[in-house]
Amino acid sequence: MELLTTVSQLEASLARARQEGLSVGLVPTMGALHKGHASLVERCVRENDVTVVSVFVNPTQFNDKKDLQSYPRDLDADCRLLQSHGATYVFAPSVEEMYPEPDTRQFSYPPVDTVMEGAFRPGHFNGVCQIVSKLFYAVKPDRAYFGEKDFQQIAVIRQMVQALGIPVRLCPCPIVRESDGLALSSRNALLSESERKLAVNISRILFFSQAYSANHTVRQTLAFVEDSLNALEGLEVQYFQIVDGRSLQPVADWQQTDDIVGCITVFCGSRPVRLIDNIRYR
Repeated sequence: MELLTTVSQLEASLARARQEGLSVGLVPTMGALHKGHASLVERCVRENDVTVVSVFVNPTQFNDKKDLQSYPRDLDADCRLLQSHGATYVFAPSVEEMYPEPDTRQFSYPPVDTVMEGAFRPGHFNGVCQIVSKLFYAVKPDRAYFGEKDFQQIAVIRQMVQALGIPVRLCPCPIVRESDGLALSSRNALLSESERKLAVNISRILFFSQAYSANHTVRQTLAFVEDSLNALEGLEVQYFQIVDGRSLQPVADWQQTDDIVGCITVFCGSRPVRLIDNIRYR
């Protein structure tokens, strides 16, 4: 495995691979890697000759400077994990390398990017599109792998790829969870032991709501999840929406579409730590 820190190094290394006719897969990450990331890398290694993993905490997608500053970082640990799972290249550039000058490009894909995260984190998806497009242009991957925990992000990137005509196949990968159901997230490292136990209730109540939804309306299921979580001291639901899995628009009843997903963001603890999760109802 080789660690690269500049775009020129990356492009030169991949040019050699292309000359040999090798397929290239990309796993974009912000580091603080865990088993969920490892599952993406393993799939990428299986399906491609060359696996590139980017490790870059992208400042343009944070609309809260404190959140950016507190985001966990450990490149040495990340490299050890990636080497053990067969990555070919780790691309870990500096902010100056990726943004030698301000990126003034504007990306807008309503209504997919204006609901949920788009409504509560203004500019977030514009920053996501800025960095992911830069990575796609530099790596020119045949396939790119994203975890479905960031369900809305995948939908936005799919819109961007279509709009820009980027020839890459997007490969969504299932959420990886701890044995108790908590969705794996880099932000979990920010939780205290007591907050970690509290956070498990997010997935526990989401899973319960699947069965609950069989005999209750969409509106009742929404209220059940929100009320159940907000009743627990230390948890506060920022939003919970039940949406069409393709358009990401809210659904009014279970017969409206055959693809229905519940997307949630919850603040956990006193700091607090912002956690996202989702679950498929239909």
